[in-house]
Amino acid sequence: MVKKTVLIFSLMFCFANATVYEDNCIKCHKQFTPSIDKYFYKYLLIYSSETDMKNAIISYLKYPAKETSVMSDAYIDKFGIKEKSKLNENEIKQAVDVYWEKYKVFGKLK
Repeated sequence: MVKKTVLIFSLMFCFANATVYEDNCIKCHKQFTPSIDKYFYKYLLIYSSETDMKNAIISYLKYPAKETSVMSDAYIDKFGIKEKSKLNENEIKQAVDVYWEKYKVFGKLK
């Protein structure tokens, strides 16, 4: 019974995190090129570790600036800098965690 309750709670938590990501990140990013996975790979190339990458994304979402963007100048000239996220600290971390899990390459390469 305890295992079942823990499993249900874990699934609910994961679904809530995915909902924050889907409702706030994907909803906006689906209108842009490149696709959202390309942003992930740019961050990964620059920051390489999970912790550094997540911290960089969180920082950018809270304080977006051209100097901290991983996008090219041409991209920024065309689309501009995103607005500061309206998500709270916990929601931002949840969304970034879902983003990491969705696109991470570690453990998936053969």
